[in-house]
Amino acid sequence: MARPAGVVFSMTVMVGLLPGPVHAQTSLPATITDSARRHATATALTEPVRVDGRLDEAAWRGKPLTDFTQAEPREGLPASEDTEVWLAYDESNLYVAAYLHDSQTPTVNDIRKDFNDSSQDVFQVILDTFRDRRNGYVFMTNPEGARGDRQVAGEGREINSSYDAIWRVETARVADGWTVEMEIPFRALRFDPANDVWGINFGRTLRRNNEVAYWAPIPRAYTFYRLSLAGDLSGLPMGTPGRDLRVKPFALAGTVRETGGTGFTNQREAGVDVKYRITEGLTLDVTANPDFAQVEADQQRVNLTQYSLFYQEKREFFLENSGLFYVGDAARNSRVRLTPTPDEDLLLFYSRRIGIGADRRAVPIDGGIRVTGQAAGLSVGGLWMRTNPAGDELGSDYGVLRVRRNLFAGSDVGGIVMMRDAVGDESSYNRVYGADAYIRFPGAIDWSSYYVQTESPLFDAGQYAWRTSLNREGNFHHVKFGLMEIGDGFTNDLGFFKRTGVRKYFLDWGVRPRPESFRAIGVREIHPHVVWNYFDDLSGDIVAKRFHSGVTFFLETGGNVQLAVDHSTEFLERPYSLDSRIDSIAVGRHDWATWVLSGSTDASQLISADYRVSWGGLWTGTQQGFSGGITVRPSYRFRSTVSLDRTEWEGTDTPESFTKTFWTVRTNYSFNKDMFVDALVQVDRDTRQVNSNVRFNLIHSPLSDIFVVWNEQRFQTDEAIAPGRSFTIKVTQMLAF
Repeated sequence: MARPAGVVFSMTVMVGLLPGPVHAQTSLPATITDSARRHATATALTEPVRVDGRLDEAAWRGKPLTDFTQAEPREGLPASEDTEVWLAYDESNLYVAAYLHDSQTPTVNDIRKDFNDSSQDVFQVILDTFRDRRNGYVFMTNPEGARGDRQVAGEGREINSSYDAIWRVETARVADGWTVEMEIPFRALRFDPANDVWGINFGRTLRRNNEVAYWAPIPRAYTFYRLSLAGDLSGLPMGTPGRDLRVKPFALAGTVRETGGTGFTNQREAGVDVKYRITEGLTLDVTANPDFAQVEADQQRVNLTQYSLFYQEKREFFLENSGLFYVGDAARNSRVRLTPTPDEDLLLFYSRRIGIGADRRAVPIDGGIRVTGQAAGLSVGGLWMRTNPAGDELGSDYGVLRVRRNLFAGSDVGGIVMMRDAVGDESSYNRVYGADAYIRFPGAIDWSSYYVQTESPLFDAGQYAWRTSLNREGNFHHVKFGLMEIGDGFTNDLGFFKRTGVRKYFLDWGVRPRPESFRAIGVREIHPHVVWNYFDDLSGDIVAKRFHSGVTFFLETGGNVQLAVDHSTEFLERPYSLDSRIDSIAVGRHDWATWVLSGSTDASQLISADYRVSWGGLWTGTQQGFSGGITVRPSYRFRSTVSLDRTEWEGTDTPESFTKTFWTVRTNYSFNKDMFVDALVQVDRDTRQVNSNVRFNLIHSPLSDIFVVWNEQRFQTDEAIAPGRSFTIKVTQMLAF
């Protein structure tokens, strides 16, 4: 079974050693001195700006900021289209105007908030308001004036896409491109009034040729969030941002019938969220009786592993500033690539442990408090939540405190404390204490490490975990290796982990040549890579291992194709049931190899697709699998995706077999920038279960919504079982003071 892995590994090495022209790349510096940093000055307004996207005010007649530099596809060369930017201010707002020249019609695929910025033309600005070269606010738009905003920490180590600021943007089409006007209130930002210089950068994506360019140049190995390379902004009036008090009450009414139930139950709920800026750097959030009825249901997936699947957090309260609570791997500053990284075998803080049960059903939350921001040179994240009893589960108090202190050159050290206490049962508790460090060395080398200790009445020993890894990221190659250990008594009621009592060794290596000869056939970059994971049981006996080798071709259009092979070994200590239709897999060693062909097409086109085809061994049999979907996007208002996740398994020495199939149809329609409807239908062919979810969302004023949600769960195998249904209307109103 090692032969397939050897074939692809040989391909990996051969491509990685391609000679001469492959390495002929224009490289930008990964670090710069202050004297080489670009500089911008904001000017005071002499007349009001009407934010309509048209650059007809006097403020936009001065000398603009220009000369954007490509990161993609030709790093270091001037951008193929000119971009001009102006900055101005009044006592309350920062204004950003831009003229994006374009010889062709720009690409736009969405108009809803927090749109996908990788599939269309984009203009964005990042503000490092504390000028710490690490943290910032991102504001972005596309040619139709869609709004997108994010918070960034650690130069992209943590990205908060759920950050919501009250700001305005409008765009206009002109004969040779499009224009932008942004109004960003100072009260929407945290900053130090004593610091009169901010960090700033501007980025532009030209989707038709997959070009990315920045005002302050950034190597293609990094993202727009590389604030250590940003320019400086001066000239702003350094007043205080104000306390920014927001009160957001909600009211909810609906009716629900459980699957198999005989009648509907009416529901009425009310609650409130409060946000208050305690200091210039710290923000307090309070929530009472929170409700997440508008959150989209989890998508069903085929699970062929011994472990629970990981599901992403979707609840807004937990997503906001979630990056501040992260402790883990070395920073991933590079662009998102398709290399399989070592699995996140331990996620110390997994917010879905709060308010969501093991069966993925909601557990009522009484309320909670969160404090986030910066104070006394520290990044701080504090969270406390209380849940109500649900079924056999007691109500619990959950607490998290995360602090981090910045060091030199983007490095930092930190600590975390977490707790869970069952309400009314002093014998049911869990504590987690941890410390971590992230050190950035010259030469684009990062080292990260953490150690955590746990307390639980269930164990007396082995209540620990630690991890250390070293990472080097460059334009042409990358390498990461490390070691991790999880004690056999490790417990974490607020985390996500797969195994205990194991030690893990891992390596992730690859190169990224760009042969000029391949551009003629539409290939921008070749990425041969290998990933090796090895687990033992602390006494040195193997538990599992996986060797992945593959080659990914990144296309000029933005699509990609990957061919890979995975060679896996697993030792079972107890029988494992892969599916109820076959006998359990016996204890002992199991080896298999699986080939994988995967990829995606240009997501900006009318029709696009993504796919993953696998074939080969799996445990004691063979499997053929397919997952993927086709997306139709006739306009920036409408998008529909049909997806299939299917696996066929057949025993090698037995006649046993099974097939698992999930169909998913997801449709989105945007009436305008503030009104949307989303529909999700999931079909499990095995259980004949059909789940439907339809959500209507109207943003009736800034950060204020009306949601109308319909859910249904139906079993086609037995029409006598009444389908579960719910209908909910939820109204929120943001009151800003």
